[in-house]
Amino acid sequence: MTRASKYEPEINRSFKDFARHYNCVINPTRSYAPQDKALVENAVHLVYQRIYYPLREMTFFSLQDLNREIKRLLVGYNNLLFQRKEASRRELFQSVEREYLKPLPTSAYEIKDYKRAKVQKMGYVYFSPDKSYYSVPYRYIGKKTLIHYTKTVVEVYYNHVRIALHHRNPSKGSYNTNTDHLSSTHKGYTSWSPEYFKNKAAPHGAHVVNCVEKILADSEYPETGYKRVMGLIQLHKSYGSKRLDNACKRALQADATSYMRIKNILKNNLDQSSLFYQDLEEDKTHIPSHQNIRGAAAYQ
Repeated sequence: MTRASKYEPEINRSFKDFARHYNCVINPTRSYAPQDKALVENAVHLVYQRIYYPLREMTFFSLQDLNREIKRLLVGYNNLLFQRKEASRRELFQSVEREYLKPLPTSAYEIKDYKRAKVQKMGYVYFSPDKSYYSVPYRYIGKKTLIHYTKTVVEVYYNHVRIALHHRNPSKGSYNTNTDHLSSTHKGYTSWSPEYFKNKAAPHGAHVVNCVEKILADSEYPETGYKRVMGLIQLHKSYGSKRLDNACKRALQADATSYMRIKNILKNNLDQSSLFYQDLEEDKTHIPSHQNIRGAAAYQ
């Protein structure tokens, strides 16, 4: 119980979810009324006497061996006759209780944990335990949601209604997408891949393709690399394909393949300076390999 009350006690959320999964009802006992659970306490006491105590002097070397011995003792316990009834627990179960049982759920219950998350503008919620992202329908962008998660499943709820269900992906930084959740604008992003960007870069020159490959290879997560190479390719709109390819060539020579460095080469017209290229080739031993393009420009 999370809050005791004589008339309206508040049940632990995980326990309530467990009961809902197995279609059970939780009826808490009254406060300071031990007689309400006398049968339960007595049953626990008997199980300790008939099963736990005989095991305490035994040594087991595997969980399977322990469970096998518990099962053997449990069979004997259920077959013992009650003192005031000429029947055992097994006989009473078969004759009275069994017909009231309902089928068990198809899957076993998994303990759930909970996290709150706001739907980001791109239509994903950030799942902090795995540092990953899960998509939700785009109409919920900006809404605050509650994430229910187990070892295998991630569910996203808004106002107690489930709006997304995903298999849990343990990979750090992953984007887990259901394409039905995306708006028409975002659906185009699902086709992004290293090959997609190489094909996009190919019309602008071989050096542009080489820069794209290097940026993607150096990126910790593919998604961050996609943003960088997209910005790199878009530079052809301002400077033309020929200048972009030449700038990528200079960046590869200086081992400075990044969006900002290539942009600086174009902005400062270094791609058109033959002097820069000759000096870099002749005196590259004097320039540390980690020096950036801005430092190389100062060297010029």
